[in-house]
Amino acid sequence: MKENAATAEAFCLLTIHTHGQKKDDATAEEVKIEVLHVPKECKPKSKKGDMLNAHYDGYLAADGSKFYCSRTQNEGHPKWFVLGVGQVIKGLDIAMMNMCPGEKRKVTIPPSLAYGLQGYAQGKIPPNATLIFEIELYTVSKGPRSVEAFTQIDMDSDKKLSRDELSHYLKQEFERDGKKRDASVHDSILADIFKKNDHDGDGFISAKEYNVYQHDEL
Repeated sequence: MKENAATAEAFCLLTIHTHGQKKDDATAEEVKIEVLHVPKECKPKSKKGDMLNAHYDGYLAADGSKFYCSRTQNEGHPKWFVLGVGQVIKGLDIAMMNMCPGEKRKVTIPPSLAYGLQGYAQGKIPPNATLIFEIELYTVSKGPRSVEAFTQIDMDSDKKLSRDELSHYLKQEFERDGKKRDASVHDSILADIFKKNDHDGDGFISAKEYNVYQHDEL
């Protein structure tokens, strides 16, 4: 629904080796990234906090069996998610950094950056499974908690968001989509934003509370 979208907006063959989380023995596991295709125009590059739209197929490395295909889910629509915030497994968050629209990759993800020793029975992934994904990225856009979104809402540039600033921003978003809404919708969304993000209860949402992904730009 558009109300939910407005709430979210107010607040997702070259081989490269990327280090991920460390195991208990201090040896680093890696995500192996094989770039299959890069378009001539390769920008923008994905970064943490960006909203990505992609199709991907998942296979078990042990026997090559497919356990997931985004094209058979959600009526075949590509998946939307915010990069680097845990909406997908850690290995995919790592593997999809610095990708551009139109790029294709094949990635191999070790168990420690996937479903670990527990596996994921619902997804038919056994314990300690290495996973392979074939990814095609379609869109890279600024995520709902980007620096740009924060500074747009922060009209007085005091590095915190007031209730009036967020209210103004929500009204603009509602006007932009052209749909009429009862005032209670606006009020309930605003109240929900502060309930979930104003952790110290001071009536403002700081950059830290808002969880801007690149604090050094503020």
